[in-house]
Amino acid sequence: MPGIDFRRLRAEITIEQVLHLLGFEPVSRSGPQWYGPCPLHKSTRKRSRSFSVNVTRGCYYCHRCHRHGNLLDLWAAATKQPLHRAAIDLCQRLGREVPWLHR
Repeated sequence: MPGIDFRRLRAEITIEQVLHLLGFEPVSRSGPQWYGPCPLHKSTRKRSRSFSVNVTRGCYYCHRCHRHGNLLDLWAAATKQPLHRAAIDLCQRLGREVPWLHR
Protein backbone atom coordinates (compact mmCIF):
# COMPACT_ATOMS: atom_id res chain seq x y z
CA MET A 1 0.00 0.00 0.00
CA PRO A 2 1.51 3.38 -0.96
CA GLY A 3 2.40 5.85 1.77
CA ILE A 4 0.66 9.13 2.48
CA ASP A 5 2.40 12.40 3.27
CA PHE A 6 0.53 13.02 6.53
CA ARG A 7 2.44 16.23 7.24
CA ARG A 8 1.33 17.71 3.92
CA LEU A 9 -2.24 16.53 4.45
CA ARG A 10 -2.38 18.23 7.88
CA ALA A 11 -0.96 21.42 6.35
CA GLU A 12 -3.49 21.51 3.50
CA ILE A 13 -6.67 20.58 5.40
CA THR A 14 -7.89 22.56 8.39
CA ILE A 15 -9.47 21.23 11.54
CA GLU A 16 -12.41 23.54 10.79
CA GLN A 17 -13.10 21.52 7.63
CA VAL A 18 -13.15 18.30 9.66
CA LEU A 19 -15.41 19.85 12.30
CA HIS A 20 -17.79 20.98 9.56
CA LEU A 21 -17.96 17.43 8.15
CA LEU A 22 -18.75 16.17 11.66
CA GLY A 23 -21.50 18.76 12.14
CA PHE A 24 -19.74 20.34 15.12
CA GLU A 25 -21.10 23.70 16.23
CA PRO A 26 -19.18 25.46 18.99
CA VAL A 27 -21.12 26.62 22.04
CA SER A 28 -18.54 29.32 22.74
CA ARG A 29 -15.33 30.72 21.31
CA SER A 30 -12.40 32.49 22.90
CA GLY A 31 -10.03 33.57 20.15
CA PRO A 32 -8.75 30.43 18.42
CA GLN A 33 -10.19 28.20 21.17
CA TRP A 34 -13.63 26.68 20.45
CA TYR A 35 -15.74 24.74 22.96
CA GLY A 36 -18.73 22.50 22.48
CA PRO A 37 -20.20 19.01 22.73
CA CYS A 38 -17.82 16.20 21.85
CA PRO A 39 -18.51 14.62 18.44
CA LEU A 40 -16.63 11.47 19.51
CA HIS A 41 -18.51 10.37 22.61
CA LYS A 42 -21.68 12.16 21.45
CA SER A 43 -22.30 14.57 24.32
CA THR A 44 -25.96 14.47 25.23
CA ARG A 45 -26.09 18.06 26.45
CA LYS A 46 -26.19 20.53 23.55
CA ARG A 47 -24.59 23.24 25.74
CA SER A 48 -21.72 20.95 26.79
CA ARG A 49 -18.25 22.50 26.64
CA SER A 50 -16.29 19.30 27.22
CA PHE A 51 -14.73 19.37 23.74
CA SER A 52 -12.01 21.98 23.18
CA VAL A 53 -10.45 22.80 19.81
CA ASN A 54 -7.58 25.15 19.05
CA VAL A 55 -8.17 26.05 15.41
CA THR A 56 -4.80 27.82 15.08
CA ARG A 57 -2.79 24.82 16.26
CA GLY A 58 -5.19 22.31 14.68
CA CYS A 59 -5.63 20.16 17.77
CA TYR A 60 -8.45 19.02 20.02
CA TYR A 61 -9.03 17.60 23.50
CA CYS A 62 -12.14 16.25 25.18
CA HIS A 63 -12.20 16.75 28.95
CA ARG A 64 -14.71 13.94 29.33
CA CYS A 65 -13.53 11.05 27.12
CA HIS A 66 -9.89 12.29 27.17
CA ARG A 67 -9.36 11.83 23.44
CA HIS A 68 -6.98 14.27 21.81
CA GLY A 69 -4.90 14.84 18.70
CA ASN A 70 -4.85 16.61 15.37
CA LEU A 71 -7.43 16.86 12.61
CA LEU A 72 -6.55 13.48 11.15
CA ASP A 73 -6.73 11.77 14.55
CA LEU A 74 -10.17 13.36 15.00
CA TRP A 75 -11.44 12.12 11.64
CA ALA A 76 -10.06 8.61 12.25
CA ALA A 77 -11.69 8.42 15.70
CA ALA A 78 -15.02 9.84 14.52
CA THR A 79 -15.25 7.48 11.52
CA LYS A 80 -13.71 4.51 13.37
CA GLN A 81 -11.08 3.93 10.69
CA PRO A 82 -7.34 3.29 10.83
CA LEU A 83 -5.27 6.42 10.14
CA HIS A 84 -4.24 5.48 6.58
CA ARG A 85 -7.81 4.72 5.48
CA ALA A 86 -9.15 7.78 7.31
CA ALA A 87 -6.69 10.03 5.43
CA ILE A 88 -7.87 8.68 2.07
CA ASP A 89 -11.52 8.98 3.10
CA LEU A 90 -11.08 12.56 4.33
CA CYS A 91 -9.40 13.63 1.08
CA GLN A 92 -12.18 12.03 -0.96
CA ARG A 93 -14.93 13.69 1.08
CA LEU A 94 -13.28 17.08 0.63
CA GLY A 95 -12.65 16.51 -3.09
CA ARG A 96 -8.87 16.70 -2.71
CA GLU A 97 -6.06 14.65 -4.12
CA VAL A 98 -4.45 12.26 -1.64
CA PRO A 99 -0.86 13.47 -1.01
CA TRP A 100 0.85 10.19 -1.89
CA LEU A 101 4.52 9.66 -1.11
CA HIS A 102 6.51 8.91 -4.24
CA ARG A 103 9.72 7.02 -3.66
